[in-house]
Formats: sequence, structure tokens, C-alpha cells
Amino acid sequence: MKIQSKIFKIAMIGYQLNEGGLEKVMSSLSVYFGKKGIEVHNILFVDNIAYPYSGKLVNIGKMKENNEGFIAKLKLFSFFKNYIYENDFDFIIDFRYRLHPLQELIISKLVYNSKTIYTVHSSNINNYLPKSRFLTKQICKSAYKVVCVSKGVANLVNQYHQIKNTAVIFNPIDVEEIKSKALESVDMIASYVISAGRFDSSNVKQFDELIISYSKSVLPHNGVNLVLLGDGVLKEHLMNTAINSGVKEQVLFLGFVDNPFKYFKNAMFFVLCSKYEGFPMTLIEALACEIPAISFDCLSGPNEIIKNKINGLLVENQNFEKLTIAIDLLYNNDILRASCKENSLESVQCFSLERIGKKWLDLMKINKNSRNER
Repeated sequence: MKIQSKIFKIAMIGYQLNEGGLEKVMSSLSVYFGKKGIEVHNILFVDNIAYPYSGKLVNIGKMKENNEGFIAKLKLFSFFKNYIYENDFDFIIDFRYRLHPLQELIISKLVYNSKTIYTVHSSNINNYLPKSRFLTKQICKSAYKVVCVSKGVANLVNQYHQIKNTAVIFNPIDVEEIKSKALESVDMIASYVISAGRFDSSNVKQFDELIISYSKSVLPHNGVNLVLLGDGVLKEHLMNTAINSGVKEQVLFLGFVDNPFKYFKNAMFFVLCSKYEGFPMTLIEALACEIPAISFDCLSGPNEIIKNKINGLLVENQNFEKLTIAIDLLYNNDILRASCKENSLESVQCFSLERIGKKWLDLMKINKNSRNER
């Protein structure tokens, strides 16, 4: 008699499915799990959805629109709790920032009733785990795992919080989708280098400093533009920085684009100069588009992606003078640039969605032969 494989149920909890790298990870894994026959419930707290997903969408963000005040929030909390309890999930994967420690303690004790996986996506670990070691241990001690997106992040979490149930799973990319979308044409005549990210008030990506470093490089004098993909409240500040640096015409602001890969593909190289990172999606996406990359050697992420002078250049963290030198080196040295370009795609195959997705299935002990009873 043939035994029917069980269908696993996973709740994926996040804020939104649009604009950011963390959101892309949630989206990619949602689609991957769905293709593997897993029942996926995507629970969101912000009504901002553009990335694909599989399974059911529970848009609590949309419910908030006409519900303000304490009583309304209590009702939404009750809905969230009841939804989790009624569905009896095998796993809950929490992709959210966790900025309010007492609220997170309540959720961990009163809402999450299944095997819970917390994710930490940045070396700024206070965005994901309370600064209080006591509260973090109370929240995480019953968690199934605390998944960190890089070895650097895991080291920070383990050193500060001494959590014993951490695991490292890198962010995934859909290599085949990126390669396909990268083939689309772009209306760009001049040569350019490129960077991408949010222009938000935290200025984590430091695009203003990138513009200044670019202005001091040989690129503007050789007709090579700087293309920035993204948008946000700092756009006017960044445009003024370009004016004040004398490169107003050479810095091109293209906004958020549906397909950044075609712009990556046609760039000379990608540049990342963040204050901090976790495991930068744009970096591995750019390399998947077969261009070299330059990045600060942040506490976490880039040095687990870039092999110096093999697929790009690593620059002393937060040293913008050396960033300019690296930009000049990769532009002037045709042989080095060609070599890094040749190695770029192969260097990120290990981050493919299929490989990383399998690591998630292995972590949860889910495979096509699973017949365990729930």
C-alpha cells in the first residue's frame, strides 16, 4: 500500500513584498516552497506587494487601513493570533525587523505555537534581536532555529547573545531568471558603472559618499557615467551632492526599475559602499549578470561573496579614498576587469535558489519522501 507523503504548512511572516533585499528573499523562498508542494501562507503587515509569492496571502496591512487606535490594534493582534492557531503550521518563518522587544516577547510566548525560525539579515543585529541579552534569550530559547544570512552575522549574534541554536543560510538568487531578464536591451549609449538600493533616511547605502568618490575618480573625465537605481527621501540630497561635486550630468538617477538586471548586465562594474550589510542581494545579483563588483569589506557579507581580484575588489571598510583608488584600478586595468568579469557568474552559482532552498528544506527536515505525521 502506497503511503501518501504529508503536505507541510509554512507561515512566512514579513512586512511587505516589495522594494528590498529581505523582501526578495521572502518572495523567492515562498515561490520555491510552493513549487515543492508545500502549503505556504504569506502573512504581511504592510500593504505593499509587487514581488511574486506562492500560496495564500494574508494582508494584515490592508486590514489596518481603516482601523486605528488601541482597540483596532488589539483586534488585528487577535486576528493574527487566531490565524496562527487555527492553521496549526509545521513551521513559522519570521522575516520581520523586531524593534520592540516587549512586543516580540509577547508574540513569541502567546502567538507562535509552532516550530519558529527567526531570521537575522544584517550585521546591525539590534534590528532583529533585542539589545537586552535576557530578552533575546527569552524570545529565542524556544525557537527552532535563528537563521543568519552570513557567517559574519552569525558570529556577531553568537558573540553578543551566545545563542546556541543559530544556523547560516545565505540569501538565494534565481540565477536563470536573472540571466534571462539581463538579456533585455537598455537605452544607454555611454559607458557606466552602477549601484542600487533605497535612498532612505538612514543612508545605509551612502550614495552621497559614492557620488563624491566617483567625482574624484578618472571615470567622469573618460565619459563613464554613474547610474543609481533606487528612490527615496534622500534623492534631492543626492542630486545636490552630484551638483556640488561637479558631476550633475554624469550621475543618472533611474529610480526603482522592474528589471535592474538589464542595467547591471550592461555596466562596466557594480559598486557597493554601505555602512553595514548582512548578505547584500544586489552584489550577488550584479555578479550573476556577469559584471565585476567593488565593495567595502563590511563586517558581514561582501567578503563571503567577493574574492579579491578574482571576481571583484574588496576595499578597506569605510575608506572612501581607497574606494576611489579601486574604481580607478578596475577601470584602467582591462586585463583585471576582464578576468573578474569572466569569473563573476560562476562565483555566485552556490547561491542559486535551488541550492539555498534545499538548505532550508534540510533545516526543516522536509523532503519529497517525508511521511511523518503532523
